[in-house]
Amino acid sequence: MTHKFLKLAGALVLGAAASLPLAAQTAAHSAATRPNILLIVADDLGYSDIGAFGGEISTPNLDRLASRGLKMTSLYASPFCSPTRAMLLSGTDNHLVGFGGMAELMTPQQRSRTGYEGYLNEKALSFPQLLKDAGYRTYMTGKWHLGVKDEHGAKARGFERSYAMLNGGASHFDQTGIITFDENKTPEAMYREDGKPVTIPSDFYSSTFFASKLIDYIDADKGSGKPFFGYLAFTAPHWPLQAPDAYIRKYEGKYDVGYDVIRARRLERMKALGIVPADMQAYQGNPTWPKWSTLSEEQRRQESRRMTVYAAMVEAMDAEIGRVLDYLEKEKQLDNTVVIFMSDNGPDGNTVLDEGATRAWAEKHRDNSLKNVGRPGSFAEYGPGWAQVGAAPFNLYKAFMYEGGISVPGIVVMPDGVRRGQTSSVPAHVTDIAPTLLALAGATAPTDTYRGQPIAPMRGSSMLPFLTGQRAVVHEEFRMGWELNGRKAMRKGNWKIVQANAPWGKDRWELYDLSADRSELHDLAASRPDKLKELVAAYEDYRKANGVAEFEGLAQRKGYSNGTSYYEDIRGLDK
Repeated sequence: MTHKFLKLAGALVLGAAASLPLAAQTAAHSAATRPNILLIVADDLGYSDIGAFGGEISTPNLDRLASRGLKMTSLYASPFCSPTRAMLLSGTDNHLVGFGGMAELMTPQQRSRTGYEGYLNEKALSFPQLLKDAGYRTYMTGKWHLGVKDEHGAKARGFERSYAMLNGGASHFDQTGIITFDENKTPEAMYREDGKPVTIPSDFYSSTFFASKLIDYIDADKGSGKPFFGYLAFTAPHWPLQAPDAYIRKYEGKYDVGYDVIRARRLERMKALGIVPADMQAYQGNPTWPKWSTLSEEQRRQESRRMTVYAAMVEAMDAEIGRVLDYLEKEKQLDNTVVIFMSDNGPDGNTVLDEGATRAWAEKHRDNSLKNVGRPGSFAEYGPGWAQVGAAPFNLYKAFMYEGGISVPGIVVMPDGVRRGQTSSVPAHVTDIAPTLLALAGATAPTDTYRGQPIAPMRGSSMLPFLTGQRAVVHEEFRMGWELNGRKAMRKGNWKIVQANAPWGKDRWELYDLSADRSELHDLAASRPDKLKELVAAYEDYRKANGVAEFEGLAQRKGYSNGTSYYEDIRGLDK
């Protein structure tokens, strides 16, 4: 590559095109090489799972991306799937665009309010639509989870081609869904290609299929002369834990040593890689959870098997990422492709079994015997013990605003080797991705209306000046709020307040200095009332600006609150 890309990026950063309308900007940069864009999102992947972030799981392709680009160690998302995806596509807060709560968990009080529709509402303007307007080919394959009606699907949000799984999760081998309200009725996941209902093929495995579809879409249009945007939204490693046998065999026995040993090994590698400071201490998990040493042999075998399958899913996903990268390299497109990789939230230590009649259905109709876990017909979850390993070294996991729930691994690869092999702890947020990609494309988002429709303006900041080295930070002061179903947080600079219901949290605001304690081990609320008051006021500003609805009893007490029920679930299954 020459430095055409850097010249174009520099012009955009300096504002040469900032005041032009979209069509004029596109024409102004038609002579320059606008990059292709590949956005890859993993589902429920833990912060420390991949090799480049300290994990023992084999991820050579993601590690290759990390060596070619920038590792972002302070990238934040929502603690849940669909709110993150809503913010990713819209560039603004989830409460403004339909996902003030998880659609599956919202109360009637929430559903009655604007911003809690459970689908991308009419105020959400997706950046793929703007990329399409700017002359990009736009594709998506994988998890959508932003609405199931035709008018709420990927086709209606700017994707020219799409193969979308509409629900929050599904089997990785067939069309079995994940939640049922009838213990004798197997749920079915919904898939649509270009907006039309489809049945997945008999040889389906999610990661392989979604990667193949994306390659097919790109290849079919490769003679168009237009750059492409590809959104590859894997459903792995979201439960049910399932992977091809060949990958599972590679990890058999590797996790027999248990949670504590794997977590400690990961932390040492993270320190060596510069992902975390050398004096970092890891959160060890809720003290009421059973330790590995207290588990029965049967439970340990089940736990080891589940982590084995989880690792196999991550490696299988990595292999498919490699296949997409190899295709782009073969077509001489990789050097002109910006690649962004991230997870949508922390690893999942919760359970779906308490939803509807799912537990009774799974006990009747799924085979979670030791040898079958990971194969078609199984329905195994990850569990809190391994989720806390996946989130290492942070506190808790998916569904919580502690760092383990909202900190995700991030990798950005730019053309021309910009930021090659670097690691940055500069904080950024999922809402920053949309304005960044628009800037790369030479486009800007409207602030008030789009085609006569009022919209929620993008709240994120373009990372392009930071990525090209023209600024040292993304935000002059990182100031970000979170709220979902009564759990909440606010970060301002290096200070953070967080609130979660007992037994996971303290049923009150906790205060942490992330510059010295990102594992959130030392609550300073009592010793720094001045800083606590400052951040509570900042949270109130966030709440009011984004229409956050707060009601008594919102914070749910479902899930494995002390680990006991989880280990009861896996008892007696070694048959």
